[in-house]
Amino acid sequence: MTNEDLTAGELRVLVAVERERGFSAAATELGLTQSAVSHAVRAAERKIGAVLFQRGRNGARPTAAGAAAVGHARRILRLMDVMKAETHAASAGETTGAIRVAAFRSAAFHLLPTVLARFARRYPKVTVDVRIVQEIGRGIAGEVLDGRADLGIATLPSRVGGLVGRDLFAEPYVLAYPAGHPEPRSLPMIDWHENCSAETRLWLARQAWIPSSDIQVEDDGVVVSMVGYGLGTAIVPRLTLADASPKVAMEELDADPPMRHVGYVTTSEMLNSAVVRDLVGELRAYCAKRFAAAG
Repeated sequence: MTNEDLTAGELRVLVAVERERGFSAAATELGLTQSAVSHAVRAAERKIGAVLFQRGRNGARPTAAGAAAVGHARRILRLMDVMKAETHAASAGETTGAIRVAAFRSAAFHLLPTVLARFARRYPKVTVDVRIVQEIGRGIAGEVLDGRADLGIATLPSRVGGLVGRDLFAEPYVLAYPAGHPEPRSLPMIDWHENCSAETRLWLARQAWIPSSDIQVEDDGVVVSMVGYGLGTAIVPRLTLADASPKVAMEELDADPPMRHVGYVTTSEMLNSAVVRDLVGELRAYCAKRFAAAG
């Protein structure tokens, strides 16, 4: 190691300053003095050769270079945690630690419970932290790239580069409507925000029967609830309607409907972790069985 190598302590400071949006709050979180935090940031900036934070009366905000540096810092610190856990497992024969998973709501509700139950039987002392993330903009893949999650269940293709991943399944979009309504396509449309493929956007644009949306919603669970109360219809992926209320019915869109492709995303470094690979394996096995049966 040379004097130009960043230390783990400096990486932790960068992450804390970005998270807390200030040097003072970061110092409090880390149990350091504010001058020590300032010194660590200046040292990191000198070693990297770029200004990482804009300082001002309202705190500290990462520059573009700072955001990139913090993302790498989170991932490096996470790899250090994984190294410790897997070294302990090799020495003691017992795997401990945690995996952080980011997923959209319907995947977390309808895929992860079975997968994590099977995973827990293999790794009883590994905890899995699941966080619901909206698939908007950089979405779930952005959380993985920025080091906030180890594994993501995301809509593919991802809008973020630099990750590895693979399809788990594909599912059609369907029309959800109030059960018993004789003409569901005459109802207002409830729109919800989600990343979708270019092919899906083109399909939607070609449908003359789809009215402009009267209601805009950010969560597909809220959409399904509104449909059940008769407020309108919605075009949603089929998984969204798993275990939906009897008040919600489903209609196929046409013989060649748009599809949502769902897969996992992670970093090449995390895929080297045996525990992450085994969790991916459980995901792939469960999805292959469930969606083959559905098809």
